[in-house]
Amino acid sequence: MSTTETINVTPQPMSDIVHKMLKPLQEPMFLQTRTAQIIAGVFVWTALFITCQQIYQHLRWYTNPSEQRWIVRILFIVPIYGCYSWISLLFFNADSYYVYFFTVRDCYEAFVIYSFLSLCYEYLGGEGNIMSELRGRPVRASCVNGTCCLAGATYTIGFLRFCKQATLQFCLIKPVCAFIIIFLQAFGHYHDGDWSPNGGYIYITVVYNFSVSLALYGLFLFLGATREMLKPFDPVLKFFTVKSVIFLSFWQGVALAILEKAEVISPIVDSDGVPTTAGTVSAGYQNFLICLEMLAAAVALRYAFPAAVYAHAHRDPHRSVTMQSISSSLKETMNPKDIMTDAFHNFHPQYQQYTQYSSGE
Repeated sequence: MSTTETINVTPQPMSDIVHKMLKPLQEPMFLQTRTAQIIAGVFVWTALFITCQQIYQHLRWYTNPSEQRWIVRILFIVPIYGCYSWISLLFFNADSYYVYFFTVRDCYEAFVIYSFLSLCYEYLGGEGNIMSELRGRPVRASCVNGTCCLAGATYTIGFLRFCKQATLQFCLIKPVCAFIIIFLQAFGHYHDGDWSPNGGYIYITVVYNFSVSLALYGLFLFLGATREMLKPFDPVLKFFTVKSVIFLSFWQGVALAILEKAEVISPIVDSDGVPTTAGTVSAGYQNFLICLEMLAAAVALRYAFPAAVYAHAHRDPHRSVTMQSISSSLKETMNPKDIMTDAFHNFHPQYQQYTQYSSGE
């Protein structure tokens, strides 16, 4: 007589079985690989070499401080954007750490728009010289130039004041938005690409878009009014380069966030089957693309703001330059005193109808 043994087998859920079968086949996505980090690093460090060499040349031939301090400030967008994007890519697997890096990075873009407008002021000899050329001239109404609502108006100091205020407000709003992002991130209420009304991303995006559009509109109005005056300084290439680095990178990030929301870009699933938070993958692609784009930006900025113009202005092109003089010039470009003074001058009610006849030296 045979003995029959009973074996109890606990059934496993089908999802667990499939997960165990697929787990050995899972491979890290491209952004997680060393290859992506190396490629991005090569582009960033090449861009850094080009831009730092250009900054050095400007500091060496620091013959026109009123103009070159703004140029150096603009050029620093490549090291700041490139380094922070690359570091964010290195910390890509650390989930949302990238938020803290890109908020610091993006604060500088507001400063660059303002710096470019201030540089144009210096090209034209300051506010007083600009008004002596523009005062009383009729504003040409044009939908293309954004002046369709100004038909019959003339150029006044209020026009220049608006252009400056439009760029300065972005310098104030952007850091505030960055602080709010960090605060919301700490409490789990901010994720890139999360368009839910319960999260902060959609509101930050709306405020940011309005602020940067107003800043670029003010800059565009100024360039339209002074187009003939700025012709010798080739403003088109300069404006296109600055606008591309800032505005296109922003919309690139929004487009990637939308693609991830539409599930065109798939989230990363860890070994426990938990997907990454919303916006992590799109932000990773954004950082990778910015690393590549900074090389193109470095080349474009090299042609847009050449140092040779100032080197030729010096009497002795073969002069020796000490590191102390270069360090002193760098400190001058990093001193924010002139920016604070300009902000006070443009927003204080007592100065709204006052024309400044100093170029800000």
